[in-house]
Amino acid sequence: MKAFQILVIAILLQSCTAQNSKIDGISFVASRQEAEQKHVDAVLNLKANYAAVMPFGFIRNLGTPEIVFDTDRQWFGETSKGAKQYIRLLQKNNIKVMVKPQIWIWRGEFTGYLKMKDEANWQKLENAYSEFILTYAKLAHEMNADILCIGTELEQFIVNRPDYWKQLISEIKMEYQGKLTYAANWDEYKRVPFWGDLDFIGVDAYFPISENQTPTVEEAEAGWMKWKQELKGISERWDKPILFTEYGYRSVDFAGKEPWISDRDMNEVNLKAQTNLTQGLFNSLYEEDWYAGGFIWKWFIDHENSGGLENPMFTPQNKPAEAVIRKRFNKAN
Repeated sequence: MKAFQILVIAILLQSCTAQNSKIDGISFVASRQEAEQKHVDAVLNLKANYAAVMPFGFIRNLGTPEIVFDTDRQWFGETSKGAKQYIRLLQKNNIKVMVKPQIWIWRGEFTGYLKMKDEANWQKLENAYSEFILTYAKLAHEMNADILCIGTELEQFIVNRPDYWKQLISEIKMEYQGKLTYAANWDEYKRVPFWGDLDFIGVDAYFPISENQTPTVEEAEAGWMKWKQELKGISERWDKPILFTEYGYRSVDFAGKEPWISDRDMNEVNLKAQTNLTQGLFNSLYEEDWYAGGFIWKWFIDHENSGGLENPMFTPQNKPAEAVIRKRFNKAN
């Protein structure tokens, strides 16, 4: 009987370990201010076990090769100093970190369209991006971050300069020996050529799920069926787990139709749509072996004053969707 009890306990522990291996993360939005313990307490209360820290570089327009970053004109959280302060505080609270440096193009132009017109400017962009990402690779090493994301939604850059990216990954690995991913847009990830050199297939998971104004949970689950098969196939092809480097829905009408849209003209608040779509995603994907977990888009550090029942944007903070996320994360952790 004693041997049987030990076997049962071992099986239960193995099951719990497998379940807890999911990355239950939030995207910890860069702020003007330093992070305080109360800001991290809200992350702990959500039962998240990971946070993405996101320093920023800025580009003037889609044809400009220069990247401006780590300056005293940026918000605190967008700089190396701010990223380090955020990481220290998160790690102090046993929250693991993905460093996710991002590019912002003036007026919110889509980074996937970043493309130079001639070889000279391509080389300038490559040199600028190498300086940018290697700065944060060194930071990720110094801070013992668990994951480094080497870029976000840069499709045309990758399509046009694949040899550069292969070389860049080699250079990154000389500076940082942790886990690597790249955040591909939902309609880009199948064509990324270097997944074999990384640890996770990263996807910003804004897949169209439903054209209904307020999808039910069941409709959201049905909307995920074809994408599940596609994601599983890509995972098996590369023998790599899928990590949702961003995922989430706005609290607006038709939130599942084109989930990537951040247009402020879409302002008809629909909390139920956000809640049902979030629950449908968890129901559809969370138990899949190939699904490594992901990072909720997005989580502002000042939780008390973020989101709310009148807010139509992505954050689930102080909305019913927050409770759905907490329940899922709490069940796992």
